[in-house]
Amino acid sequence: MNRVIPPVTKNLLILNTIFFAARYILGMNGIDLDVIFASFFPFSPNFHWYQTISHMFMHGGLAHFFFNMFSLWMFGSAVEQALGTKKYLILYFVCGLGAFALFNLVNFFEFKHLYDSLLAENIPLNEVGQYSKLSIYSSDNDIMRMRFQWLSTLPENTNYNVAKRFYLDLVTPLLGASGAIYGVLVAFGVMFPNSVLMLIFPPIPMKAKYFIPIMVLIELFLGVKEVQGDNVAHFAHLGGAVFGFFLTRYWVKNRYRWN
Repeated sequence: MNRVIPPVTKNLLILNTIFFAARYILGMNGIDLDVIFASFFPFSPNFHWYQTISHMFMHGGLAHFFFNMFSLWMFGSAVEQALGTKKYLILYFVCGLGAFALFNLVNFFEFKHLYDSLLAENIPLNEVGQYSKLSIYSSDNDIMRMRFQWLSTLPENTNYNVAKRFYLDLVTPLLGASGAIYGVLVAFGVMFPNSVLMLIFPPIPMKAKYFIPIMVLIELFLGVKEVQGDNVAHFAHLGGAVFGFFLTRYWVKNRYRWN
């Protein structure tokens, strides 16, 4: 397979690297780019429209960044060469937006449930909202208890736990290119189903038409199961995968019409 990096993939790699370096360097000087460019829940006072795009260029750490850039280089180059630069660019950002949409749609149902629960208990929602402002953000349990003094300080108190989850929905951002890259990964599987991929663990070869659906099913399982301590946005990955599948299938089916 030709490993020359085509222009869109190359520029995406460069842009992501610039954002990652800026996040690290400015973070050492007390400037948190996540609060500007990561994407917050649309009902949060911290949300801005441009975050729907900018969050795709932010990464939570070196492993997150490296895995995404490696996947973008490995699969994006082949997909761009097959689709062409215009369609590939459309695919990438449509999948990123699809990831944002599905992630926040799922979050909306949890948010609505929490909102109704707090409302039923006559909890002052404006007090929860005022603590979601970034200048006083903290996920530390002790600080949370101090801020919610109007709730019981017992951690097993239902009202406290509901209020905390409501608060975290407002202040926890989405960041990373994973949703867009899952779309590219699925596009690769649609166009090159018989390409053999070598797994890292276990180190066995597997065709893309088997490997990629397994990856998507694992994301679905982890998203539904809600493993304790798992902060991966699995439904964002699924959103990118779904949009990538249908968009690529449409293009492949109508190949001659578009060309």
